[in-house]
Amino acid sequence: MLKIMKFGGTSVGSREAMERVANIVSMDPSKKVVVVSAMSGVTNMLIAWMMDKTATSGKLAKDLREKHMTAVKGHLPNNYVISYSSQLDAKIQGLTERLEKYRRNPDPVLQDTIASWGERLSSLTMAFLLRGKGLDAVSMSSEEAGIVANGPPGNGSADLEATSKNLKHRLLPLIESGKVPVLTGYYGCEANLKPLTFGRGGSDYSASVIAYGLDVDCLEIWTDVDGFMSADPRIVKSARTIKEMDYGEAGELAYFGARVLHPRSIEPVRRKHIKTLVKNTFNPEGTGTTIHNLRSHGKDLLRSVAMKSDLSIVKIYSSEIVYYPRFVSILLNSISDNGVNTYAISTSLSTLAVVIPSSDVQQVLKRINEAGGNRIEKLMVKDKVSLICAVGDNMIDVRGVAAKIFSAVDQAEANVELISEGASDIALNFVVPTDRAVEVVKKLHESFIGD
Repeated sequence: MLKIMKFGGTSVGSREAMERVANIVSMDPSKKVVVVSAMSGVTNMLIAWMMDKTATSGKLAKDLREKHMTAVKGHLPNNYVISYSSQLDAKIQGLTERLEKYRRNPDPVLQDTIASWGERLSSLTMAFLLRGKGLDAVSMSSEEAGIVANGPPGNGSADLEATSKNLKHRLLPLIESGKVPVLTGYYGCEANLKPLTFGRGGSDYSASVIAYGLDVDCLEIWTDVDGFMSADPRIVKSARTIKEMDYGEAGELAYFGARVLHPRSIEPVRRKHIKTLVKNTFNPEGTGTTIHNLRSHGKDLLRSVAMKSDLSIVKIYSSEIVYYPRFVSILLNSISDNGVNTYAISTSLSTLAVVIPSSDVQQVLKRINEAGGNRIEKLMVKDKVSLICAVGDNMIDVRGVAAKIFSAVDQAEANVELISEGASDIALNFVVPTDRAVEVVKKLHESFIGD
């Protein structure tokens, strides 16, 4: 059996956490590839340094060295410590050179390079900890593994087929010889080997891309929660772990609010039907959530309810929407520029309504006016709204689903501001005022999922 084991930032966030991960990996008898995020807080440190024009590279380098040396303290034989220290210093020196270059000439490509450095340090650290456990582990960067990416800096996408060829050529021989590759998550490389990050939380996506490329039997995502829940346990105390989910359900929940899995990580494993497990590093004995091809869960109308806040509804009024069909696509293209996510869309005869992050409203309004010109009659914005994502199996095929759900919403004394129905047969998404969103989630969970 060949598997990918991916560990996120909190899973490798401290000396104790690193040791816990090393134990989990070393006790697993499977052939495996380990994918790691940066240690918790490191990426934020790197980004904060780039934003602070007065920060010096020396202090950052010192802090990073201390953090990673502490992670191996007491866990490695002396000869390993000497070798690790030397290699760690070399990597930090490489970072320092790039930091100084960035001060002279900041650019988005170099920014991605610096932002990805935490994964390089984490990969080296974990490889040495695994060697201390008797595994023949080898640290590998995305460049060395051949993870090919393209797209804009900070929001790259993997070239699955090119990456697959590289991984089979470079990793499989190592695995067959008994080695355990420890790869950097979070980024790939353009053709010229310039790093290109996949966005925050992108290490899940990296692991899924590697799982696709190696045709593995299983992908394990190790995080700090017990898997997907029927609701956010901070909101609903009786929320429970969902033991099995379909790829589509997991994707909907990940995209619309469940902070368990990066939503982009679903598609690569779905394409090859790779079983995916979400498990808790701090509760390794727990069952977690298994994601695979699974339908017909039974009579339960809903399986989970998620909430996404800090959103706004932007309404565009124009008679051209119906008489000039291309106008909608022009407007949507202008909205999505610069990577702005659109979480819901609704249209009528002369209105287009979109739900976007509140932080993006001003730039979006400017681009809409530029793209629409005198065709736009009016723009309106409704702030302080939240999107509710109700997920269940074959929801659209079951008669009366929407009526039952909106009856529960009414009991929560919330007004439905916008509805997105029919695009997915496993989810019903709608927008409510943020000050009633928590009550809506509680009422839906109580009415359809229960204790």
